[in-house]
Parts: sequence; structure tokens; C-alpha cells
Amino acid sequence: MKILLASAEIAPIARVGGMAEAVAGLVKQLRQNNIDVSVVLPDYGGVELTNEVVSELPMPAWASPGSVRSGEVEGVGAIHLIDVPWIEKAHPYNDANGVAFEDNDLRFLGFSAAVAALTVKESPDVLHLNDWHTAATLGFLNEPPPSVLSIHNLGYQGIANPGWLDEITNRPHYFAWHNTINPLLGGLRLADRVVTVSPNYSKEILSEEDGMGLHEYLIDLGDRLVGIVNGIDTAEWNPHTDSFLEKKFSIKNKAGKSANKKKLLTEFGLDHDSSVPVIGMVSRLVEQKGIDLITELARFIPNLPAKLVILGSGDIRLVNEIQQQVAQNHEHISFRNDYDLKLGHQVFAGSDLLLMPSRFEPCGLAQMQAMAYGTIPVTTNVGGLADTVIDADLFPETGNGFVSQSIDSIGLLDALYRATRAWRNRSQRAAIQRRGMETDWSWTEPAKQYLQLYNELATNSDR
Repeated sequence: MKILLASAEIAPIARVGGMAEAVAGLVKQLRQNNIDVSVVLPDYGGVELTNEVVSELPMPAWASPGSVRSGEVEGVGAIHLIDVPWIEKAHPYNDANGVAFEDNDLRFLGFSAAVAALTVKESPDVLHLNDWHTAATLGFLNEPPPSVLSIHNLGYQGIANPGWLDEITNRPHYFAWHNTINPLLGGLRLADRVVTVSPNYSKEILSEEDGMGLHEYLIDLGDRLVGIVNGIDTAEWNPHTDSFLEKKFSIKNKAGKSANKKKLLTEFGLDHDSSVPVIGMVSRLVEQKGIDLITELARFIPNLPAKLVILGSGDIRLVNEIQQQVAQNHEHISFRNDYDLKLGHQVFAGSDLLLMPSRFEPCGLAQMQAMAYGTIPVTTNVGGLADTVIDADLFPETGNGFVSQSIDSIGLLDALYRATRAWRNRSQRAAIQRRGMETDWSWTEPAKQYLQLYNELATNSDR
């Protein structure tokens, strides 16, 4: 079976959010299962390929010239890098201030047109698209192969000028939405299967509140809409083998976790106190992630007592608000306005608790990565967080974290209080850590579900 999988991100080449990790993890697992997966990514520039072959792609005039570099890159394997007008940028989506590039519609609709041309050339058994950046591919294919569209975040739909509808050849009216073009809408209406990255999120988006304006179309999908929870790369996120750590540790011997905690506090400029839990956050700084709630509850951190370390970048307004809280509570809160892979690993390994106050979360990877390191998640009860985190107070025998039932600072503060109380109880802490570390968070089971989906589509296809 041959799968052509197109995405705007894949780790480690282009990494902005969880989609990069999810796509990389799925591709790696499928290849381990001996599935022929061809990865397609925009050529943002600066990526060297071995065994490189360059070929032109037949493109519409507005997206010309289009070409593809095919070869291999370390950490990903075989890949196609597509070059279309203006696709090459220092960041996939945003300028230095975190503002979306004005020509993203041209860039990614051009990319989608190129993916369509490559699809005709490659003739895959299944075409797997990811988010709005590739969803319009189905609008440039009059006879598309069996197709899957994964929705990693319904909040991003690629809405643009309705003039683009004139360029769509396959049922352009499917892309029309309130006098705009909506690439994600057209893609989900044309795809044979639409997959959200957790089962709970597939249910949430059927409501008017969480459907981001598309809930009626999503309801119409019926059983074409399914949810498959993401996995994590358990070879990369493994405290027993992680070269980024101060000291490696395992579920059988967690002694090294305290050394990583001390290193983490030093890295963030906070005093070490073994009797006080460290709360870690690794997040994009956007409203979706509930960062504004952190600024509301930050003043209570000294009273838990606990220390808070935050690693992330994003909305400049939220960055400024966090920096203000750090200035007022510099002995208990520290912030790094950046994302560094090594430091991210250190936050997961050195923290006692991980805070994820998301307003909505299609899947979330950080909670699973944290649990693999014996770090207890404190989350809201949304999306994939609800599928993976079980409140240890409500379910003492199976709980692996603590869950706020409301998306506000009061609910989060209550969940943090319960988590810090449990952390101080050594036997309870050890039991919760063990459950998280024993769970198989890998891509093994999710990849099986995707493969079953691919097989069903390829077997039933008459194209």
C-alpha cells in the first residue's frame, strides 16, 4: 500500500505545534509497519537532501513555477519538498512578531495545487492530508484517490478572499463559506474520511460552541468523522535513554528525577527546595492554551507553595503579561520566551507537575510526554486531555493526574492545590507516577487504527 501524506509541518524540519510531532510519529510508525509512506512538505528553505532529485510540476499559472525536491533528510527519511511562489520563509506561518504572513493564502493554496500535481504523478492508494494548509488539494483533483483529512486544530481554517474559488476545479461551491473561501471546509466535505486527533474532540466539535462555525457540516459527515488519539515518539521521549537530561532515570529507579529538578531550577534561575513542587509548562503562548488564566492564578503560586517554570513563545500580549507576573513573583516564577528542544525535555523531566490549562485541546502531546517522565499533569477537561488524563481524586485506583472541571482560574487553582497535596504524599505520588509511566503512549495502537482506515478506503475504492 502506498500513502502520500502532505503536511505543513513535520518534526524536526518544521516544528511549530503538535502537528509536527504527530505527523512525524505516525510516519515513523507506519514505516516500521512496512507501509510505503511518501511525505510531502513545503520547501521553506535551508533543508539539505541526500540523493536529491529535482523535477518540475505542472501548475496553474497563478501558482507557477512549481517544483519538487525529492530525497532523504536525517530524522525524517524519504521526503518531497515542494517549492511554489513565496513558500520559502523563515517561519512556516508568522513573522517575527507572531503575526500571520499576508500571503499565506497564496502560499498554501499554491502548495495544495502542487500536492495535487504530485498526487497525479505518484498515484497513491490513499492521500492523507493535514489541516487547512493541504485541505484544498482535493479542490485541485477532479478524480482524487481515496482520501483522509486529519484535523489537528479546527481553529485554523485558512479563510481567504472568495476570488480564490475561481481557481478550484473540483466542486468549488464546497469551499464557499460566508463570501469567503474556506479551504478546511472544502477539504472536510470532499474527503472520504475526516479524522480528529482524539475521540473526545470529534464529539466536541459537533457542538455550536466548539465547532468553530463548521459544526453543521461536521454533523453531516456522520460516520465519515472519526477520532484517533495521537501517540508520542517513545524513543525520543524516554527518561531512561534521554541524552538531554542531567541524569537518566526509569520507572524502576526514579532517583535521577531529583537531579533533573535541581538542574531545571538552576537553568531558570530559581532556588532549589526539595520540599516544594515545581510546576512546569511547555506551550505555545496563545489564548487557546489558557495562558491568560496563568496570569490570573500566578499570584497564588507562592501560597501553594510551589515554583512555576514556563517555556514557550507566541502572542506578544501574553508574553508581556507573563513577564509582569515574573517581575512580581521572581522568587517563585520564571519564564523563558523561546522554545528549545533540549530545555523542553528538561522541563518534562525536572518538573513535578505539568500545567495544561487549555480552553480547547484537540489532542495535546505534552501531557503524555510528561507522564512518560513521571511528571503529573494538571489539565482542563477538554479534547484529548479528557481522553488521556484521569483525575486521581475522583478515581483513586486509576488516576494519573488532576483535572479542573471548569476552564477558569478558580478551577485550575483547586486542581493545582489537590495535585500539590498529592505530591507531598509520597505513596500517592508514586502510585500516580507509576500509572503514567506504565501506560503505552506510543504510536503503535494509533497507527493500527490509521492503517485499518487506509485499508478500508483502498479496498472499497472504485477509482
